[in-house]
Amino acid sequence: MFFLVAFLAWSWDAFDFFTVSLTVPELAKQFGKTNTDITWGITLVLMLRSVGAIIFGIAADRYGRKWPFVVNNVLFIVLELGTGFTQTYNEFLAVRALFGIAMGGLYGNAAATALEDCPEAARGIISGMLQQGYAFGYLLATVFARGLVNTTPHGWRPLFWFGACPPVLIIAFRLCLPETKSYRERVRVRSAGSNVGKTFIAEGKVALRRHWLILVYMVLLMAGFNFMSHGSQDLYPTMLTNQYNFSPNAVTVTQVVANLGAMLGGTMIGYCSQIVGRRFSIIFICVIGGALLYPYTFTSSHAVIAAAFFEQFCVQGAWGVIPVHLMEMSPGSFRTFVVGTSYQLGNLVSSASSTIESTIGERFPLPPKGKVKRYEYGIVICIFMGCVYAYVILLTFIGPEYRNRHFDVEYDRDMEEAAGRDAIERIAHETDGSQRAGSEVDEKGVRRREMA
Repeated sequence: MFFLVAFLAWSWDAFDFFTVSLTVPELAKQFGKTNTDITWGITLVLMLRSVGAIIFGIAADRYGRKWPFVVNNVLFIVLELGTGFTQTYNEFLAVRALFGIAMGGLYGNAAATALEDCPEAARGIISGMLQQGYAFGYLLATVFARGLVNTTPHGWRPLFWFGACPPVLIIAFRLCLPETKSYRERVRVRSAGSNVGKTFIAEGKVALRRHWLILVYMVLLMAGFNFMSHGSQDLYPTMLTNQYNFSPNAVTVTQVVANLGAMLGGTMIGYCSQIVGRRFSIIFICVIGGALLYPYTFTSSHAVIAAAFFEQFCVQGAWGVIPVHLMEMSPGSFRTFVVGTSYQLGNLVSSASSTIESTIGERFPLPPKGKVKRYEYGIVICIFMGCVYAYVILLTFIGPEYRNRHFDVEYDRDMEEAAGRDAIERIAHETDGSQRAGSEVDEKGVRRREMA
């Protein structure tokens, strides 16, 4: 249930993000702007996500996973509705900027909720499946954009109004679940001291002193990964329609198939990382992805569907390793904050991906189609992604790996220094005692059933 609620929330986070990517031409026409102007709405979201990651990450590590998660989804409802009612370009940018803060707070919380209590042997596949909430959300956005955009008198707005509805159900789902066992153990250790807040601050100081270098590395790594995903996806629908004259139906089919490849790739490579290692899995699949860039961006016929499937298999295959890789590298007391903030600071660095590609692409004009200006976006995406793959491979190669690291508080040396070994041993002893008592109750129940 923890995995499922995290997966659904992360999927809808992606859905809300891609509603803009999939309606760039319609939004440009509505507000009298160019496609590049509208991509600033995407860029603002990416730039401000780190603010949300910091705010909600600290809140989740201090006060629990549940309520920051709920607040996050309430903001999704309000701001997605607000986007659907904007009347001017400035209003649109303002609402999307606020949406960036809300979106930024979810990733770290979702990863911690899904993986903290997960058995070690299952971490790889659970990580891969969780990350593919991103691709699943993209797929849903593609399908609903085709069904809701320009099929009513309200144009693009129904897609955003619809996007505000499912978070209501996700909130109800999360309210039915408790905090994770790992978080509850940490609360008990902090409560054993004289001051919970003081202990939490002490944990932060210890984590920063011991792990500052790995935190910098995680931000640099996530910058590469975010350039990889946004560079390959954000402007791709525009390339298909503008450069290769694909119909809306053809774009929809291509995007759906690509995201099916992404979900398969993330799950498979995430699972393989449990066997062959996190770093090897990332490097291997990035090499394959680089080899597929030419057909992905230079195939002008509908055969590009196959290239899109396998390219996104590789992109999200590498991404499937990331949730558990970040969790295993993060300090135990600040997993939500560190995972979310490193991911979103990487987003901040890569926030101008679509704007960069769009701006450079406009330097390569093609013959116009009527009054519509056309540009050779494919060559830009291909070169851009080649550089990104090389960067990710290099950084992954030189970085560390902590496969199957223990998440329980009794193995956390940072917590031991901040709260004292006595507090951890006392909580561990109480936990063992309660487990033994529960085991005895279970055994008695089994004996009674056998006698009956």
